[in-house]
Amino acid sequence: MYFKNNTGNLLRSFLVITNPSLDTQLQPLNGDARALGEWLTTFHLASIVLDPYTNESAWILPTAVRILRQFIDASVRTNIVITATPDEARIFLGPYADEFLVFCDPLRAFVKQLGLSEIPAFVYIRIDGSIPASAQGWNAQAWRNVADHIATAVSWSKPLIPAPGDPDTFKGSPALV
Repeated sequence: MYFKNNTGNLLRSFLVITNPSLDTQLQPLNGDARALGEWLTTFHLASIVLDPYTNESAWILPTAVRILRQFIDASVRTNIVITATPDEARIFLGPYADEFLVFCDPLRAFVKQLGLSEIPAFVYIRIDGSIPASAQGWNAQAWRNVADHIATAVSWSKPLIPAPGDPDTFKGSPALV
């Protein structure tokens, strides 16, 4: 995958994202686990994957919330995937735990299915289970590319990325520990 940086130069993205199995179980913070295919019945997924025990996920949380809020009324199911238990997710997310659909992935089964190597990550999963766009770590251009794919697919306005207050580019923490 290639994307343009701010100067118009093409940069190569070394993401190794795989399409997850539609049978992968996703455990919401409130409710029973269901297969990924069931979560994709009506809407695409716009997922931001966070690890509550890393600085990198804490640094990006306000930006992640802003981006997901942009799509909250669009034809996409916005969500946060937390690599923690429900109690740990609530502590990390605070009031955001009630604002967004939150999936708990303490064993990182979904993270493994996605083929992620770094967290935080922004992943767009289409209704058919394919992943046309994703970003790992924090790179504003890469995250903007994901947001643009989503906005185009659901005919929605694009969030401003980067926005004032967003962090500088950083590498994510290891996704699989």
